[in-house]
Amino acid sequence: MSNNLLIVGAGQYGQVTREVAISMNKFNKIDFLDDSNDIAIGKIGDYSKFLNNYKYAIVAIGNSEVRSKILDNLVAAGFQIPILIHKNAYVSESAIIKKGCIIEANTTVNTDSQLGTGTIVSAGAIINHNSIVNDFCHIDIGAIIPSNCTVPGKTKVEAGMVYKKS
Repeated sequence: MSNNLLIVGAGQYGQVTREVAISMNKFNKIDFLDDSNDIAIGKIGDYSKFLNNYKYAIVAIGNSEVRSKILDNLVAAGFQIPILIHKNAYVSESAIIKKGCIIEANTTVNTDSQLGTGTIVSAGAIINHNSIVNDFCHIDIGAIIPSNCTVPGKTKVEAGMVYKKS
């Protein structure tokens, strides 16, 4: 089986995700599944039809509930869920990054931080040292997670926001 990637969602997040994947120079072919975009090769619900030709699949949909459900379906079908990190992102060697994360360009994921499954870290965001961002969060463009913070699962930290320590 080749190193082909299916991106579920061909909208804004999907387009950015494709660029992140291209920057990694790891995938032979990258295609989309989407219910309402003509560039997609199939509908979202048809994912199992593509298992023989695509080893990897990732969900690039902003809604965390939808992202979570689709990722679970992809895993159950037998896809490998990659971690996508743009070549221009800084990710500490001590950071823990779980499957399905998308880390865009010019981000920082610092020392001993953790990103939960299916988390999106948008361009220019900073996850400072010793912070935990739980599953299916979205840290939007330019947002900052200060050191020693814990962000609850499925939280969206808005663009430019400095997250308040809890």
